[in-house]
Amino acid sequence: MSTISPHMFLQPDGWTPAKGYANGVLAEGKMLFTGGLVGWNAEQQFEHADMVGQFAQTLRNIVAVLEAGGAKPEHLVRLTWYITDKQAYLQNLRAFGQHYREIIGRHFPAMAVVQVTALMEDAALIEIEATAVVPQD
Repeated sequence: MSTISPHMFLQPDGWTPAKGYANGVLAEGKMLFTGGLVGWNAEQQFEHADMVGQFAQTLRNIVAVLEAGGAKPEHLVRLTWYITDKQAYLQNLRAFGQHYREIIGRHFPAMAVVQVTALMEDAALIEIEATAVVPQD
């Protein structure tokens, strides 16, 4: 899946390009914010006990909220990931990348990944907050 962003990705002169994320994004339009979304289904049930499966479901949940607000994945400008296990994340980077490209596309907004000791939902291994900017007509 290939996406074209309506936003400008910022790359300071002389910086090594970021891989899989943007250092910054310049955007104009209506802002859409998600809460911290986890990898459960629409009935708030976890179908996956592993971080990779929960990640894929979390991305699908983000896309569903974006669609509810009239946005698309290419409108994302920022993602903040909260993970409970840094090693599980690092050991599965290829799988994360594959799911990301399948669900979001080749659109890489500003991102941060933070390891936390726990999330509010005991079964959750990953939680993601998303910000999108939908260009106005």
